[in-house]
Amino acid sequence: MRNPVGGHVPVAGGLATTGLAYARELGAEAVQVFVANPRGWATPVGSPAQDELFRAACEAESLSAWVHAPYLINFGSHTEATVERSVESLRHSLRRGREIGARGVVVHTGSATGGRPREEALTQVRERMLPLLDELTDADDPFLLLESTAGQGFSLCSRAEDFGPYFDALDRHPKLGICLDTCHIFAAGHDLAAPRGMADTLDELVATVGEGRLKLIHANDSKDVVGAHKDRHANIGAGHIGEEPFRELMRHPGTDGVPLVIETPGGKEGHTADVERLKKLRGRDPR
Repeated sequence: MRNPVGGHVPVAGGLATTGLAYARELGAEAVQVFVANPRGWATPVGSPAQDELFRAACEAESLSAWVHAPYLINFGSHTEATVERSVESLRHSLRRGREIGARGVVVHTGSATGGRPREEALTQVRERMLPLLDELTDADDPFLLLESTAGQGFSLCSRAEDFGPYFDALDRHPKLGICLDTCHIFAAGHDLAAPRGMADTLDELVATVGEGRLKLIHANDSKDVVGAHKDRHANIGAGHIGEEPFRELMRHPGTDGVPLVIETPGGKEGHTADVERLKKLRGRDPR
């Protein structure tokens, strides 16, 4: 499929029991989940029975699965305790991703805290994240997907060109990829709503990291104007990006086969409407 469309789903009550039921109600063709509290450091073991049900159902229904790592992770932190917890948390998300058959684990690229230089923070990213990438030795292991931020504070990666130094710090590892959040990159200053704005941004992204590195897209409109450095998601077509750039996104050669996952407001009703809207913008899949 050119661009499977799906959503981030709740999993309280069970990955398969709750998560997949919600995904089916959305008409999702891809699904993203948390495997731990997104705002904590806990590393729960999960349920083998739910894992097996989830894997089997995703395979039977041709759903691609993705994991979002906790928000607290920051490999650029000047606090050693935070970095150590980040390593443990991301290793847990990668392990759980493998167990549930996820194709990728999304992690935010973090920021250089404590007034340290950007280069020093990226050196630390290399020292602590590269070993985790090197542990991904099996073909079925998930990719580690870097998600840029909206450019708040001392972000290590917010604009398309920022992925270059980040990828270089990690030796452009074969298991390294990108999750592009449309709201974040718009907030960071890429005017996706301008004529060819989306295409130009995708062109720059591919030129920066190479073909095939874009594995997942968080399709979110923005409540704020371009360059506002605010991470406030809006429903598709209801924000400052608008509908047309998403159509343009799904025509770009760099997004061929890349799933779109929504992280928009409005609960189940809003999510269902956004999934349907993106499917309409995609049009009839030529394959």
